[in-house]
Amino acid sequence: MAFLSPKSKLAGAESGATATSKVPSPAASLCMGAMGFTVASLVVFGSWAFAGRWMYEQLGELGAYAVWAVMFVLIAGGTLNRLVVGERNPLKFYLVFAAAFLLYAVAWTVAWFTLLRSLRVAELLGSLIGTLLMSGVFVAAFSAWRRAIAVMITLFVAHSLGYFAGGFLYDTVGGRAGMLLWGLAYGLGFGAGIGRALFLCQTQSQGTRLVPRDGGSSQ
Repeated sequence: MAFLSPKSKLAGAESGATATSKVPSPAASLCMGAMGFTVASLVVFGSWAFAGRWMYEQLGELGAYAVWAVMFVLIAGGTLNRLVVGERNPLKFYLVFAAAFLLYAVAWTVAWFTLLRSLRVAELLGSLIGTLLMSGVFVAAFSAWRRAIAVMITLFVAHSLGYFAGGFLYDTVGGRAGMLLWGLAYGLGFGAGIGRALFLCQTQSQGTRLVPRDGGSSQ
């Protein structure tokens, strides 16, 4: 039984009938995911750019990371919830997204602190393990086991592209502008991947025929 079910309770539908839910198209899912997550990313990276030193002094490095992870969950969860079709339950989605993102954040932080002398290895390992854990939560929440590999690949590639492109921009530009550019690239890349992952999970749901809103293929 899926924790997040995309089944719609359509008015007048007969009991036991197969409902038809309209999900955002693949392109719309990418755009909505990218836009929603980028808002959160810019807020978080903006706080790093303008208040990072103060946060490190007051909270310590781990404390600052914890606050930023919570900010991501609170801000992005409210917008990404719109990608879930059917009868929306914001609290349920927040629980799923919080579990997914916090597991990702913990994996990233552990990799970062244990492999600090080899930054690229730490970043790659954090990206791999973190997105695998996030994928597992999404797939389990929707019972979309047949989509597991596709979801994992999608999140890992999208996250890595956004993160490392942002890192390149930061290294090139530097300063607060570079930090904000990093947040922009990270948000667009990872957000698009999350949007695509949610689309994939919902197009392999039992009992509901999912149709993209633009009428195109659900693949």
